[in-house]
Amino acid sequence: MAADLKNPDLYVEAVPHALFAQLRREEGVYWNAEADGPGFWAVLRYADIVEVSRQPGLYSSAHAHGGHRIFNENEVGLTGAGDSAIGIPFISIDPPVHTQYRKLMMPAVSPARLAGIEARILERCQGLIEAIAPEGPVDLVQALCAPLPLMTLCELFDLPPEVDWRDLYHWTNAFVGEDDPEFRQSPAQMAALLTGFFALTGQLFEARRGRPGADLATLLANAEIDGAPVAYRDFLANMVLALVGANETTRNSLSHTVVNFAANPDQWDLLRQTPDLVQTAVREMVRHASPVMHMRRTATQDTELGGRRIARGDKVVLWYTAANRDEQVFAEPDRFDITRGNIQHLGFGSGQHVCVGSRLAEMQLRVAFRLLAERVGRFELVGRPRRFRSNFINGLKNLDVKLHPA
Repeated sequence: MAADLKNPDLYVEAVPHALFAQLRREEGVYWNAEADGPGFWAVLRYADIVEVSRQPGLYSSAHAHGGHRIFNENEVGLTGAGDSAIGIPFISIDPPVHTQYRKLMMPAVSPARLAGIEARILERCQGLIEAIAPEGPVDLVQALCAPLPLMTLCELFDLPPEVDWRDLYHWTNAFVGEDDPEFRQSPAQMAALLTGFFALTGQLFEARRGRPGADLATLLANAEIDGAPVAYRDFLANMVLALVGANETTRNSLSHTVVNFAANPDQWDLLRQTPDLVQTAVREMVRHASPVMHMRRTATQDTELGGRRIARGDKVVLWYTAANRDEQVFAEPDRFDITRGNIQHLGFGSGQHVCVGSRLAEMQLRVAFRLLAERVGRFELVGRPRRFRSNFINGLKNLDVKLHPA
């Protein structure tokens, strides 16, 4: 079959899980031709993605080999502004330099740091939920799913109080929305939108170098990689990465899980009756949502994967959203089931590049659904949510629901 998994139109109505299931069964590792490129290998099975992720030397994420996205090396990247505007985020760097960045960032998401931040996440989440009018429908993306992780990010970066979460919201949509005309209307519109972001990051870089704090921006601004101070353009790239990574996974896991609970009220009743289930239910929430659908690698030498011969230089794209529905790993994978327990999904990636902030994302999901379970008897969708036009982010632009009180 000649399915084009790169085509963003394929994801506008829904993630094509039936197509992914067919390709898993029939191909496993599927050659996807490109009209505007050399083509790529789509890796669709759980075990194959784990195998690739264990070998960063063989399957490179480095910018020099094309980076972490499905784009070709010379194509427009994360910001739509080309390589002159920003440097290289550490997600597009291989070990051992990638490992240096990870070690640098770990204090910001250590268990001790997260223990201190949880009370403030709870307080912010309570405020957001209490502000929702009980009598009418509400767009839960704007009311809860987007502001919660972005307010947390404001704390992690210790941003000045005049920076509003809505600014971060518009910036992150622009960074990942290269295929959606609502987010990328023109180069001029993109440049105007990001003026504030570039001004903010420039101020942060100078301020944190002059007066270091205990925040994530300080860690990134004062980084020394291979003994040399990090350049501003690389600081900028990693600020973009942190903004997108900290927001998109949590925001869209929250949104899709509300949709799942609306469609499966028995699951919501179960969580309300057994609140401690939320401890491991967050794993199922992320598995089923798979907010980041793919990441790219590039083969650094001839090899074989899933019975296919992979040539040096071939693009290899890991479709986490397909692997998280792999029948060989998850029974009835399309079913949303919060009793699956502490499953090992691939929603945060795998191997060297597994998401640094996964524990923080899970914490915010736990806090939000514990509070909602105390207040909401059931979720009622009001209209169909609008989806991102994207092959990368499994995102909802809106989520209009009625929260029927408990």
